[in-house]
Amino acid sequence: MIYKDEEIYLEWEESSIPWLKLFTVEPYREMSDLPPALRQRIFDLLILIEEEMRAYFRPHKINLASFGNYCPHVHWHIMVRYENDSHFPEPMWGKRQREGKMELPNFNDFEKILIEKL
Repeated sequence: MIYKDEEIYLEWEESSIPWLKLFTVEPYREMSDLPPALRQRIFDLLILIEEEMRAYFRPHKINLASFGNYCPHVHWHIMVRYENDSHFPEPMWGKRQREGKMELPNFNDFEKILIEKL
């Protein structure tokens, strides 16, 4: 976990690409279950994280996903994607396409920048 407050927490997903997961602290099942202010905060945070990832990592694409089939708790995946990552253009939980060969900026430095913005 890299950040937590009374409403949300943020953690890294173990992966070859920069991949964050944003959770609600309370185990809401669906986005429509969230109080309106928290729902808006989640959307605002998704945009903030996306913008910061784009500026820092310079990806080809950012993927946002919210499934929760295995974990029926509102959470979002925010993934930095490159055309030469191991799965592109497939999703990261899809079929591997190649060995990813990327030199990425330091994740820890990005984490510090992001936490300052939160």
